Amino acid sequence: MKQLILFISALIFSTLFYGKQIGLNLFLFSLLSVTILVTNNKEDFKNKKNIGYAGIYLATGLAVFFHDSALAIIANTVSFFTLIGLLSQNKTSIYVNWLNGLYTTIAGLFHRNFTVNETTQKVESKKERDYVHLAKIVLIPMVIVIIFIGLYQNGNPIFNELIEKIDFSFINIQWLLFAALGYYLFSNIHKPIEVEPATSQDLKTGNTLSKTKSFSEPKLKQENQLGIILISMLNVLIVIFLITDITFILTNLDIRASVFSNQVHSGINALIASIIIAIVILLYVFRGNLNFYKDNNTVKQLAFTWIILNTVLVLSIVIKNGQYIYYFGLTYKRIGVLVYLLLTLAGLITTLIKIDKIKNIWYLLRVNTKTAFAVLVLSAMINWDYHITNYNFNYAKSMDINYLIELSDNNTLLLKEKIKTKGIENNSIYRIEEKYKNYTMELYANSWQELQYDNLKLETK
Repeated sequence: MKQLILFISALIFSTLFYGKQIGLNLFLFSLLSVTILVTNNKEDFKNKKNIGYAGIYLATGLAVFFHDSALAIIANTVSFFTLIGLLSQNKTSIYVNWLNGLYTTIAGLFHRNFTVNETTQKVESKKERDYVHLAKIVLIPMVIVIIFIGLYQNGNPIFNELIEKIDFSFINIQWLLFAALGYYLFSNIHKPIEVEPATSQDLKTGNTLSKTKSFSEPKLKQENQLGIILISMLNVLIVIFLITDITFILTNLDIRASVFSNQVHSGINALIASIIIAIVILLYVFRGNLNFYKDNNTVKQLAFTWIILNTVLVLSIVIKNGQYIYYFGLTYKRIGVLVYLLLTLAGLITTLIKIDKIKNIWYLLRVNTKTAFAVLVLSAMINWDYHITNYNFNYAKSMDINYLIELSDNNTLLLKEKIKTKGIENNSIYRIEEKYKNYTMELYANSWQELQYDNLKLETK
């Protein structure tokens, strides 16, 4: 029964993807993958966490149908590896899930059927199968039958005519090879596996920092003094900077484009780098036994203060970027700055928790990789090209129409609508009309596997 399901799934896989572009087929593949995983791992899907990640995976596939963006496809792929890895072992860190998911997808079938003999260092079959005999019963009869067909063709003209009328041109070899690829993929993933020793090592590694044998009061006293002096100076420096920065924001409400550009493209990058360096410095200072030193309250308070001040710095950068967006519109780079700031803020908060609760570096890695995954999935749910175009037309003080036209086809229907309501130059109108014509021709040419949400919007017009 299992083999029949895998065989049918392979045929569906080839039907969905052979010679087709990405569209509805990726969501259907996601649905098919989850069905196979549920069928073969029923016990695992009694766990709410596994069900939740399966839902996330399906949602990213649906996002590809609604807006066929590269970000949505990436999110769907990462969610696929996450779900597969989670089913292999749902208590490991998310980056180990990715490793297990990737390994299962590539080599799951070989891993389950073969093992490495540690004594001889040779790959051996886990199952007792006579592959030589299997080859004999397939190849020998086939060769003999072909020989006899050739002999009978020469001995009987009617039989020869019958054989020559047999036409195998209807068989698409490439389609069958694609189906074989699908069978191999589903055979790999239907029972997810673990990568060792990465999985067991991750399970054994906790989040809490422990006191080491090298604990020394005199050395820790010196480290504590160094930390107090260093972080105190950095606190004073960031306070002075924040005062000047806030003064700049409040006294320059109408800033020239050149000044804005310099603030965003060079100043903001430098400030983000400074915050990341700040996190690294704190991780170094609180890397070990200083966390357990009895007189470390002062350096801890200074560290907390510095984290809070860096959070204020993040908010000041958000305001600058917001002003830039207000005057000159949304772009991917400006959205990217906000995403970087969100991840940086998460890094600051988790660093504060790490110092306060005496967590180790693995805690930061686990929490922040999970945060990055969540941001990726949420970002993939949004049709950014549409919203960038809509915001710039309706709210930006000025905008670059050429930038909007050069975005992907996800904003094409909206641009077409804006021609009627917004004053646009003739050259830009011509480019929009060309983009619209080419895109609608692509949509009308889509097969059912390649359908997108815009196909449905066109039909309702």
